[in-house]
Amino acid sequence: MPRRIVQDQYFRKAKAEGYLARSAYKLKEINERKRVFGGGARVLDLGCAPGAWLQVAAEITGPAGVIVGIDLKEMRARIAPNVRTIQGDIYRAQAADLTGAAGGLFDAVLSDMAPDTSGHGDHFLSVRLCRRVLDLLPGLLKPAGNLVMKVFEGEEYPALLRETAAIFEQAKGFKPKASREVSREMYIVAHGYRPPATTARPSTL
Repeated sequence: MPRRIVQDQYFRKAKAEGYLARSAYKLKEINERKRVFGGGARVLDLGCAPGAWLQVAAEITGPAGVIVGIDLKEMRARIAPNVRTIQGDIYRAQAADLTGAAGGLFDAVLSDMAPDTSGHGDHFLSVRLCRRVLDLLPGLLKPAGNLVMKVFEGEEYPALLRETAAIFEQAKGFKPKASREVSREMYIVAHGYRPPATTARPSTL
């Protein structure tokens, strides 16, 4: 079956099943194949609008889970009682505000963020977003936690993958079936976060 037809099926399926976007099936496949988080988890969704990944995360974690989303746009959709959303900019947001909304560090951090595409420099802007995610992780993600983040493939992609692998037990690229054929998007899926060691302060007597 041609890929375009398959993609159109995802769009129609999302409408029929009540998902806010076809991207819901990307996260579903990633989690089914890669097991990023499960029931009762704390999950952070960076760039959460329009809310499809929040919907999927709420389904997977169940009522015992906690999902927090942040986006530049105001989230008006009501997803589930255990989903909390914040309108904000990840370049200005404080990790403590996000963990405070969840009651602690997250088991998984998700990012389906993408820059406003212009055709010029999109890849570099996408990598910049991903590097911001990596910079935020020490204040957000539990040791041994997991990460999913979208990036547009290009010359900086191998370096970004290496940077991610340096702080996780494993990091690999994955492209879900629901991704559009013409899209350069790739998802880095990383397991087993290894936070940087903090320098111990000398004790005072």
